[in-house]
Amino acid sequence: MNRRLVLMIVPLLLTLAGCTSGAADDDPAPRRAAAERPSPFRDCSTLSTPPTAASPAAATAPGSPGATASATGAVTAAPAAGGQALPELTLACFTGGAPVALRDVAGPVVINVWASWCPPCQKELPAFQRLSERAAGRLQVLGVNSRDTRSAAQSIGEDFGIRFPILVDQGEALQRELKRNFFPMTLFVDADGRVRHIDASGALDDAQLAELVRKHLGLTVPA
Repeated sequence: MNRRLVLMIVPLLLTLAGCTSGAADDDPAPRRAAAERPSPFRDCSTLSTPPTAASPAAATAPGSPGATASATGAVTAAPAAGGQALPELTLACFTGGAPVALRDVAGPVVINVWASWCPPCQKELPAFQRLSERAAGRLQVLGVNSRDTRSAAQSIGEDFGIRFPILVDQGEALQRELKRNFFPMTLFVDADGRVRHIDASGALDDAQLAELVRKHLGLTVPA
């Protein structure tokens, strides 16, 4: 009698254990929570609005031919003429909303192409965040996340405190249009939407970014 009772109870216990384990493994709640957490990046709604103090004043600084005094009083060198127009591309904003046409982004703007799996990209992203803070009102900083996953890009934004707007370009359309397949890659775009310089030298620091902005966009920002 006891043996028959044991034979009946053991399969029942195994069945219950199997159901409990399967339910825990298949629970989508953790995945759902990760997907629903708020984006760290700023939305793209203001990208078409020019920086408030982007254009230097018309007065020429004494003793400095070709230089001008900015609205903050700093002397800036006028960038050389030329440059190519931004490609006619429309990309999704990481935070959602209306897609963004690159040519509608109001310059001057520094555009950083990055991916979470790229170590130099991770190294330089905090410098771009600091640039966006130091040059607020004078130029915009915009990121283009390429060849990446949303969850990985969001984690990088959270870990490094990245707040500037991010566009999504998983098809590498921008790199194909520019015929430049580099990570990281940074575009320096003037107030007329002309690309004055493309940098693919590796991870940039604060001083290098400040010098490139001064040289190619004619703006002096603290390093």
